[in-house]
Amino acid sequence: MTHTTTSDRPVGRAGGTVVPVLAFAGITVAVMQTLLLPVIKDLPRLLDASPADASWVLTSTLLSGAVATPIMGRLGDLHGKRRMLVASLGVMVAGALISAFTSDLILMIVGRTLQGVAMGAIPLGIGLMRDMLPRERLGSAMALMSSSIGVGGGLALPAAALVAQHADWHALYFGAAGLGALAIALTLAVVPESPVRARGTFDLPGALGLSAGLVLFLLPLSKGSDWGWSSGTTLGLFGAAVVVLLLWGLMELRVSAPLVDLRTTARRQVLLTNLASIMVGVSFFVVSLVLPQLLQLPAATGHGLGQSMVVAGLCVAPLGLTMMFTAPLYARLSARYGPRATLIIGLLVIAAGYGGGLGLMDAAWQTVVTSTVIGAGIGLAYASLPALIIGAVPASETGAANGLNTLMRSIGTSVSSAVIGMVLAVTSDTVGGVEIPTLHGFRLSFMIATAAVAVGLLLALFLPAGRPPTPQLRASSEEDAPRGFRGRVLDAAGAPVACARITLTDRHGRPAGTTVSAADGTYALTVPAQGAYAVTTHAPGHPPLTSPATHTGEHDPIDLDLALPGETVTA
Repeated sequence: MTHTTTSDRPVGRAGGTVVPVLAFAGITVAVMQTLLLPVIKDLPRLLDASPADASWVLTSTLLSGAVATPIMGRLGDLHGKRRMLVASLGVMVAGALISAFTSDLILMIVGRTLQGVAMGAIPLGIGLMRDMLPRERLGSAMALMSSSIGVGGGLALPAAALVAQHADWHALYFGAAGLGALAIALTLAVVPESPVRARGTFDLPGALGLSAGLVLFLLPLSKGSDWGWSSGTTLGLFGAAVVVLLLWGLMELRVSAPLVDLRTTARRQVLLTNLASIMVGVSFFVVSLVLPQLLQLPAATGHGLGQSMVVAGLCVAPLGLTMMFTAPLYARLSARYGPRATLIIGLLVIAAGYGGGLGLMDAAWQTVVTSTVIGAGIGLAYASLPALIIGAVPASETGAANGLNTLMRSIGTSVSSAVIGMVLAVTSDTVGGVEIPTLHGFRLSFMIATAAVAVGLLLALFLPAGRPPTPQLRASSEEDAPRGFRGRVLDAAGAPVACARITLTDRHGRPAGTTVSAADGTYALTVPAQGAYAVTTHAPGHPPLTSPATHTGEHDPIDLDLALPGETVTA
């Protein structure tokens, strides 16, 4: 297992436009995910297919997104996060264009499968922010990026409904392709590539094993209502998923450079955060499923609110808008109390929203209140998750770790879709040969979401407490001093070199730490254990330097000045 220390300074350099561009990329991905919701009931007619076959248009995106998210995160760690971000957006644009020019079911499924690959953009964006932004900007930036999936979904729903009502439905895909192309152009123009790289090679057997296990698990989860939850196909696929994922886990533990470092994933903070992410995913999707149906049901049913598709989208839009506006609030709360406390606050707000929503189903304005409160809570909760993950994994693994965390949220939404779909079906009434969801079913769905939030809250309470260290914290005594190396980075003339990147590598060639020199050239690196290391220094305008260093295990840091060789390199 590799170890990497972090620095309070960014490894790369980021301008003021990097955060909004990365957030725009995340919102674009979210728009792609939700653009079909306004026409979902009409898909069988639009594609000239049975309802069971037409549902594959949505299922294919779910499966490809789940598979691509951890894989793209790992590829980003290995080969460059910006490169993989652009690649995932490019695949999404290609898929959107395929879907825009066809009404054939098979081609539509192919296009939607390609679009799902873009889900990897969220963890890649978070990883880029971690590598480039200073600590004072990182909290709110990650909060905005993490919440972009909800922001995009909330904003896309009324816009997609408006397009679907007044234009050919293929225009939805042309719009998604245009947004994707714009996101690619902005990313290439504004976002620099991160210099942070993980050592090792891509774990292809691990990727294939995880892909197979996820497909075997998510496929019956999404199709169980069609096949029957107790059918041999559904149970057989769930059983096969358990076997494949267990074998995959055993294989990953034996690989030197695994796709997912299960030892890191098993750490208390990472494991509990991922489990809590599933619960947050469940709570996010319940309100997205229930409120649009409640709003659009005819008033003649006795509980429907009789609103148009566009009005229903506008009433649910605050769910995404408040997630965006809570990003700055999260930064302040997290800086003072830590991401664990912010996650707990967010879960409590979600619970209040669902609890109050049980009695706020009689008018459209009441659904706006419910959407606003739940959106604020989900925004705080979502924003806390990447900070908790990043605080517990090496910097070189942030892409893969956040990819896995994003996957956990996706699994939560998948579970939510299956469970709530089943609940609404079981509690529905038949009116004129048509199944109509009941008010009892809607309230039962909200109670299930509240229970999921309670489980998430319980998990969050067991997370390690404490606030992240501030940049001003320094070792003030011999007892607090870090075990490792410290010194100054100097040029050939003996002048200090600022913003030099220093990387520690163990004798097996694995990264063991990284940091950036201060304005006066000083640096400090902790070591995971005693032994022989190589210290590599990169600084803009200077040749790189690799120095051998041995740590004998003593408590005091070992002084090691790093003198960059040769003349300054000019552009």
